[in-house]
Amino acid sequence: MKIIVGVTGASGAVYARRVLEDLAAREGAVERIGLIVSRRGGEVAAWEGVGFPDNPSIVRFANDDMFAPPASGSAGWDAMVIVPCSMGCVGRIASGVSGDLIARAADVTLKEGRRLIVVPRETPLNLIHLRNMVALAEAGAVVLPASPSFYSHPADIDALCATVTDRILARLGLPHGGCVWGGGEPAEAAAASPPPSVR
Repeated sequence: MKIIVGVTGASGAVYARRVLEDLAAREGAVERIGLIVSRRGGEVAAWEGVGFPDNPSIVRFANDDMFAPPASGSAGWDAMVIVPCSMGCVGRIASGVSGDLIARAADVTLKEGRRLIVVPRETPLNLIHLRNMVALAEAGAVVLPASPSFYSHPADIDALCATVTDRILARLGLPHGGCVWGGGEPAEAAAASPPPSVR
């Protein structure tokens, strides 16, 4: 697979870092990763103290380079993930405004009938946000909010982030770490394996 990862100016650069690491670790399944970071995305990542991995399979494109391969459907990218996805970016894609490479690549992904996953991390949501996300869902995108879960008893921030990023990998059809609900009664699971804080 060839996958584009877009990083915009919402909080949650740690999710982008983990997605990039997970994709790069899946040699054979993932052949190439195109990374596009918006100016605000880079500023927020720096503020949050998050760096992105340096890996030969990751090729970085400037967000203002509209001649880059992700801008064309004929380049043959298989899917795109925007993580985190700001509400401004959601609105631009929903309106068909391709003013930068991230929005253009998302537009191309949708028009070619390929998988687009947007990972918003915003709360609360106003009516404009909700309507824009509905428009994306109607156009074929997967709206996957960065809403971590706790039933796997994550021991640290990285494990908590994995409850979101594993879902992203699952929607891409890729192997993941299994941080998804496995069935059974939550109370029984908690009793069988209490969190470290109460052992």
